[in-house]
Amino acid sequence: MNNDFKRIVVKIGSNVLAEEEQGLQRGRIRSLVDQVVGLKERGMQVLLVSSGAVAAGRSVLPGSEDMNKVVRRQVLSAVGQTELMNIYQQYFRERSCHVAQVLATKEDFRDRRHYLNMKNCLYGLLRDDIVPILNENDVVSVTELMFTDNDELAGLVAAMVNAQALIILSSVDGVLTGPPGAAGSVLIPEIDPIDARFEEYILPSKSSFGRGGMHTKFRIARKAARLGITTFVANGRRTGILPGILSGKVVCTRFPPQREQSNVKKWLAHQEKEEKARLHVNLGAAEALLSEEKVSSLLPVGIERIEGRFKKGDIVTIWHDDEQIGIGLAQYGARSATAYLGQRGKKALVHYDYLLVTKR
Repeated sequence: MNNDFKRIVVKIGSNVLAEEEQGLQRGRIRSLVDQVVGLKERGMQVLLVSSGAVAAGRSVLPGSEDMNKVVRRQVLSAVGQTELMNIYQQYFRERSCHVAQVLATKEDFRDRRHYLNMKNCLYGLLRDDIVPILNENDVVSVTELMFTDNDELAGLVAAMVNAQALIILSSVDGVLTGPPGAAGSVLIPEIDPIDARFEEYILPSKSSFGRGGMHTKFRIARKAARLGITTFVANGRRTGILPGILSGKVVCTRFPPQREQSNVKKWLAHQEKEEKARLHVNLGAAEALLSEEKVSSLLPVGIERIEGRFKKGDIVTIWHDDEQIGIGLAQYGARSATAYLGQRGKKALVHYDYLLVTKR
């Protein structure tokens, strides 16, 4: 058993908890609960990110297929979330373990105050030996408020709580070189998170229950590993999968961690869609930011042009030769930044403490 992992986020996909013809698999849910309790008994803190609310809702309300698709998803989620949590609560209670439900939207991670409030809540639950069970709030999450799927939520939560490991459970053994079951398709046991070549193997197809597919899992796993979180993609239908992953005794795909980043930089890693402006830098600034030998802030002297308007504290992305190389928080607004453009001796527009390099 890997004793380096003190805090683990486990994402359980809909296709692990339910099967198309048979609905929720209560025996599998009970087994996963027993495995989580087993990890806790070994001194680990575990947070669950669980899909399955819509699938659970279908088992309760099999009709109403003529309803508007968005409204039907909201109804199924509202009904199914209660059903799913009752099942979790029953099985965890049988093992003398308390659970708590936490529903989230993307807005909770965009706003820094919401983010810190949720983080404090999760830490409080872990301190009191309670297993948080998180899910997207599908009742209110529509269009821009939606995560790609719960893989994205799991990556955000793992970064938020400084987890040492993220385990993404699906219905396949990991990242494969081709479609599952196809001739010549084999598992890739380990993927370097900074090597983009593996992306050629990822198919855009989605699962029968969930919104996301392997492409999302691959993207989230790479991002988490680059933030210093060891990440696994594995088959949640396999018996004893969680202790098996941590002991190295089951097949899966592992993304080894890079150097751990600060809490602020972990938050920044998931804020690209919130950019207010793009800062285009010259070659000298790009080389300084990308250097492995010393840390650098972004100074106005290295900025060639600015796209967009922003104020102090807004998210800005940093570009060179039409490629994004970083993301950060602006230390002052666009008016001053424009006035300082290309000048030496001016205060850093993006200080290193609030800057995450996204390309090496």
